[in-house]
Amino acid sequence: MDKNQTVVVREFFLSGFSQISSVEAGLFVLFLFFYVSTWVGNILIMITVASDKYLNSSAMYFLLGNLSFLDLCYSTVTTPKLLADFLNHEKLISYDQCIAQLFFLHFVGAAEMFLLTVMAYDRYVAICRPLHYTTVMSRGLCCALVAASWMGGFVHSTVQTILTIRLPFCGPNQVDNFFCDVPPVIKLACADTFVIELLMVSNSGLISTSSFVVLISSYTTILVKIRSKEGRRKALSTCASHLVVVTLFFGPCIFIYARPFSTFSVDKMVSVLYNVITPMLNPLIYTLRNKEVKSAMQKLWVKILTF
Repeated sequence: MDKNQTVVVREFFLSGFSQISSVEAGLFVLFLFFYVSTWVGNILIMITVASDKYLNSSAMYFLLGNLSFLDLCYSTVTTPKLLADFLNHEKLISYDQCIAQLFFLHFVGAAEMFLLTVMAYDRYVAICRPLHYTTVMSRGLCCALVAASWMGGFVHSTVQTILTIRLPFCGPNQVDNFFCDVPPVIKLACADTFVIELLMVSNSGLISTSSFVVLISSYTTILVKIRSKEGRRKALSTCASHLVVVTLFFGPCIFIYARPFSTFSVDKMVSVLYNVITPMLNPLIYTLRNKEVKSAMQKLWVKILTF
C-alpha cells in the first residue's frame, strides 16, 4: 500500500456542544426527548398507514410511510451517539465508526431528498391531473420510485465515502461537530483537499440545491395551473405541509453542503436542525393539517383501547 494512503489516525474526538457536566446533562434530557418524540411520531404514522385500508392504498400515504421510515433511520445515525457522548467526558469515535456514520448519514439523507421530490410529483399529479391520478401513481410506480430514491442515496453516499477514505489522516483528529460529516472530517486530512472539496460540493451541493429548485418549481406550477381561488386555496392547504418540510430540510443542507468547506459558528445549530429537529417535526407537520390521517389515528386508538 502506498504510504501516503496509510491511515495513521485510528480515532477522532468529537467536539460536541459543551464540556460542562451540568450543561451536558440538560442537553441529554432535551435531545432524549427529541429522539423519543421522533420514534413515537414516525412509528405512529407508519402503523396508521399500514393499518388503514384507504391510507395504505393511497400513493400519497404510501410515500409518507416511507418518509417516516427514512426519518427514523436518519435520526438514528447520529442521535444515539450524541446522547452517549453527553454522558462521557471524552467523545471518541473510531475511524471505522466515523466512516460508517458518514456513509449512512449521506445514504439516508440523499434518499430522503429524492423521496421528497417524488412526493412533490405525487402532489402535482393529484392536483393537476386528478382524473388520471390513480392510474399514473400506481403502486408499482410508487415502489419503483421509492427504490430509485434509495438507490440514488446509495450511489451518492458511496461516492462521498470513497473520496473520504482515500485521504490520509495523520495529524489533527478533533472533528468540529457532534457527528462525522464530510466537511469537518476532510479538513483533518494531511493532504491538499481543494479538488476533493470541489467534487464533494458539486455532488452534495448539486443534489440538495437542484432537488430544492425542482420541488419549489413543481409547487409553483401547481398554483399557477389552478385558476379558481377556491382551487388555489385547497392546493395551497395541501402543499403547505410539504413546503414546510422542504424548507426545514433543504435549507440547512444547502447552507452546509453548497459552499466551500469553511467553518461557521452556526454550523452545529444548523446541523441539529436537519439531523434532529426535522425528523421529529415531520409527523406533526403532516398530521396536524391532515384530517384523513387524524381520523385514521383515532380509529387505530379505538381499536387498541377496545382490544
